[in-house]
Order: sequence, then C-alpha cells, then structure tokens
Amino acid sequence: MKSPYEILRRPVITERATILADLNDAPQYVFEVARTANKVEIASAVEKIYNVKVKQVNTIVVKGKLKRQGRTQGHRADWKKAFVILEKGQKIEEV
Repeated sequence: MKSPYEILRRPVITERATILADLNDAPQYVFEVARTANKVEIASAVEKIYNVKVKQVNTIVVKGKLKRQGRTQGHRADWKKAFVILEKGQKIEEV
C-alpha cells in the first residue's frame, strides 16, 4: 500500500484550478497524482492529508508534449491529473 504522499504528487496551480477552488457550493481541487493510483486511493489520500470529506474524484491522463532542442527531439512524460470535488462546506486551506 502506498502512502498518501506517494499518491498525491503536487497540487496543480493554474488559473483554471484557482477558479474551481473558489466555487462556493462544491469546491474542486486539482492534483498531479501517481499514474498507477485509482480514484479510491486518491480520495482516501486527500482525506488523510487534508482532513476533508471527498465527494467525487475525476481523473485524466495528460499526454506529454513533443519537445525539440535543435535537431534533437524528445518527449515529455505522460502524467495523471485528478479533479477532487469536496463535500459542501469543506475547504482545503493549504493549496
């Protein structure tokens, strides 16, 4: 069993993620998570780390971009993004 800190890699802080976190009725937070983590593991990790109640988790695999440096080309790694919806009245302060 992985620890919650291995499942949640980091919060994704973008303009869209900030707007989703400011929703009053059901705030959503966006995290980069381990590629092997499922929705149940992500929900329990968020509940253990932040002491909140999770209502729903949606996940998506973000494909890595093709990057070039001169004649050499490489590929960024794919990563998994999780949208965590909290119960009404819950909020995460640290993110």
